[in-house]
Amino acid sequence: MSNLKYIKYPEKDLWESLIQRPKLKGSNLQSLCKETFDTIREEGDAALYRLTQEYDQVELETLFLTSTELKECAKQTNPALVLAIHQAYANISAFHKAQIPDSITVETMPGVICKQIYRPIERIGIYVPGGTAPLVSTVLMLAIPALLAGCKEIVLCTPPNKSGQIDPAICYAAQLCGVDTVLKLGGIQAIGAMAVGTPSIKPVGKIVGPGNQYVTAAKTYAQEWGVAIDLPAGPSEVLVITNESSNPYYVAADLLSQAEHGIDSQVVLLSTNESIIQKVCQVIDELSSGLNRLDIIKQSLQHARFILLQSIDDCFEFSNQYAPEHLIIAIDKAGDYVSQVVNAGSVFLGHYTPESVGDYASGTNHTLPTAGYAKNYSGVTIDTFIKKITVQEVSQKGLQLLTPTIEQLAGAEGLEAHALAATIRNLQKKEIR
Repeated sequence: MSNLKYIKYPEKDLWESLIQRPKLKGSNLQSLCKETFDTIREEGDAALYRLTQEYDQVELETLFLTSTELKECAKQTNPALVLAIHQAYANISAFHKAQIPDSITVETMPGVICKQIYRPIERIGIYVPGGTAPLVSTVLMLAIPALLAGCKEIVLCTPPNKSGQIDPAICYAAQLCGVDTVLKLGGIQAIGAMAVGTPSIKPVGKIVGPGNQYVTAAKTYAQEWGVAIDLPAGPSEVLVITNESSNPYYVAADLLSQAEHGIDSQVVLLSTNESIIQKVCQVIDELSSGLNRLDIIKQSLQHARFILLQSIDDCFEFSNQYAPEHLIIAIDKAGDYVSQVVNAGSVFLGHYTPESVGDYASGTNHTLPTAGYAKNYSGVTIDTFIKKITVQEVSQKGLQLLTPTIEQLAGAEGLEAHALAATIRNLQKKEIR
């Protein structure tokens, strides 16, 4: 593809411009989210029917899938796909089950006991993108840890097709994962429905899941309604580090697999070897010609970056500044370089670990921070679906030991009642009558 952007040995003061993500042209997303949420609050379910017609050109008969409809739809899933779903379910469950935390108890000083316990978030909303491709894998990635965490209710929103139906594989995975409610909604109105609520939809406590820029903006705005979110998970991206040991066919396939997500996805290739960059560009043309999402790939690759750098150390420095959602280290002895990774959502090591294994079935979660948020966010884990609560219990002796510290700190802050709450408990009963 002749329009691929190749940059040779850019100066470091240019890196900031090279890490910018593509942005779709459109209206002010903040005002659009506010308008949509307010409309849902005022009009309830009627707004959801109307907005789905307006935004998705789909005329819904009902908002919900009944349990019978869910079962009947799930039965239409291809048997080979059912087997794949179960294999992915097993691996994802195994990895996330190992993340379930234990409560801890620590005696910080004699008579002072501190504990940390955890409780699941009671009602979780999960968003599963549909749009150009129904993402059955996202159902597994979000519903499995919610189920393992012990969430009481799981509400799933996913866009319907033009006939107002949900993909059978999404229904199968939802049923397998114990999802309680399936709503035929996508985009801003789906996030608004889960955050604001309607006469038929109870608001959720937290919304999780990836989506396009509209969904990401809506999730961010939902926080103003007192609803928590997992992370800013917007358009997908991958950064691949290569050198002379890299296989250009493997690398090209990894770039194409990310580019086909959507026209606002981004792929970045870093290399210390100019020949590898040239070969990868040639192979992209060769491999992409027969792909069913070629039009999307072509548009996505307009935002691609192919960058030649002086050293592997420079590659990791650039990568940490970019903070990719997916980082593929496609070189020999890739594991030796993990210590250099500071910012990344998920890392893929070596020549036989394509990004697609993490997307589907290795066991790690594919809901990851994008747009540079890997600098300060983690991907979805069991922790996403739980609250950690601290507990303390102090004996009379323990309080006597701790009171001087409380009195000094409270005095320094000018909070006399704080000190009094400890001091009064150390007085004899006759003194406080």
